[in-house]
Amino acid sequence: MIVIIVAVILLLVLAGGGWFVFLRAPASEDGEDAAPAAHAEAKHMVPPVFLPMDNMVVNLADPGGEKFVQIGITIGVVDQKTSDAVKANLPTIRSGVLLLISQHTSDELLTKEGKEKLARDILREVSTPLGYEVEEHEEEPAADAAPKKKSAAKKKSAAAANPVLSILFSSFIIQ
Repeated sequence: MIVIIVAVILLLVLAGGGWFVFLRAPASEDGEDAAPAAHAEAKHMVPPVFLPMDNMVVNLADPGGEKFVQIGITIGVVDQKTSDAVKANLPTIRSGVLLLISQHTSDELLTKEGKEKLARDILREVSTPLGYEVEEHEEEPAADAAPKKKSAAKKKSAAAANPVLSILFSSFIIQ
């Protein structure tokens, strides 16, 4: 009986310690409690709107033309207004995405990097009809390539202005 009582007391002490460590808001660098500021930011944050597209089946650019991909895409946007704009341009967007996917091979799309590049390219296809530009993802520059002279601030402001937040894959089957 004493063992059970000690175990319950130990469990309560551990639960209280866990609550204190994990649920307590972290203090800022100057020692002030950051909970009020974090709570105020959370009130003003609007959750993104997700717009699923119909699944697409696309022939890939593999030799022989026998490979295809079935892909489900969900578009993440900042608000309902942007979602409505995407819906209004959906035929153009869908056509661009189909053409884009058909240019890839199965070997490219089987890698994580290939899927990430495809998501960036689809983001560009979705953003273009809405009047937004997506910066090219910079690869390692070649030794003989001229350096680009765009400022980081300009890239940040262009990226922040785009209301299309993300491209998510809900299914991705290659056969």
